Amino acid sequence: MNRLFVAYKPSGISSNQLLGRLKRKYGVKKAGYSGTLDPFAKGVLIIAFGNHGRLFRFLNKTPKRYRATLWLGAYSPTLDIEKIETIDEIQPVSVEQIEAIFASLVGELTYLPPKYSAKRIEGRRAYELAREGKEVDLRAITSTIYDLTFKHYCHPFVTFEATVSEGSYIRSLGEIIAEHLGCNGALTALERLNEGQFIFENEKELDIKSSLALTKNRYNGTLQTMLLGQPLLREDFEIQEEGTYWIDNGDTISILEITPEGVRYILNKVEAC
Repeated sequence: MNRLFVAYKPSGISSNQLLGRLKRKYGVKKAGYSGTLDPFAKGVLIIAFGNHGRLFRFLNKTPKRYRATLWLGAYSPTLDIEKIETIDEIQPVSVEQIEAIFASLVGELTYLPPKYSAKRIEGRRAYELAREGKEVDLRAITSTIYDLTFKHYCHPFVTFEATVSEGSYIRSLGEIIAEHLGCNGALTALERLNEGQFIFENEKELDIKSSLALTKNRYNGTLQTMLLGQPLLREDFEIQEEGTYWIDNGDTISILEITPEGVRYILNKVEAC
């Protein structure tokens, strides 16, 4: 079964555990997901059955939007409620102060990912090393914060929504917000609301043709040439500039790249639904 859809992961289970439940529910063996959510987090998770996992890197899944609640004064090495070690009593802050900090963080932001993250270090996940008490040496990353919106403040909890680029860490963003307020901070809740255009709609099957973050091109040669995977000529395409494109074959699509050396297939005859 080839299928692409959006599932909703509840808090308290891993992304792999949710995938296992979905495989049993739909009776499939081959499945995968895009964009791991920590067990602590909940929200949308793009799921692929069969060969549709090959499409993940071409989907229109950025920017991502999250809703989070930050506990001011709480310290946790995981930056969430998994390992709260200390709680400092701090004075209330003003909404105006919070909003000013949010405004200052919009744009490109460079920071260290959480030590308890899925980042790989020499083939192992950072959180595996951290839980073993080993040194975790992570390089700084740069994310784009497109929008940071204040939603609610009930001391010492601040709820906000963040629209960010792929690869962003909301737990680190929460830590940065707390630092600007002069205290520690840990997330008590984290929900992914969407990945680009993808939202949760009761596991409805996605239309592949409207889900791609690629420009549609047109092949003016014979359809059979494309379906048989035969060599293609640049001059037979409507758009001849270098780049990666998708082609509508009717019931299937092809993804190809036009390069200085010619035209090469990336994926061919992928079911469109």
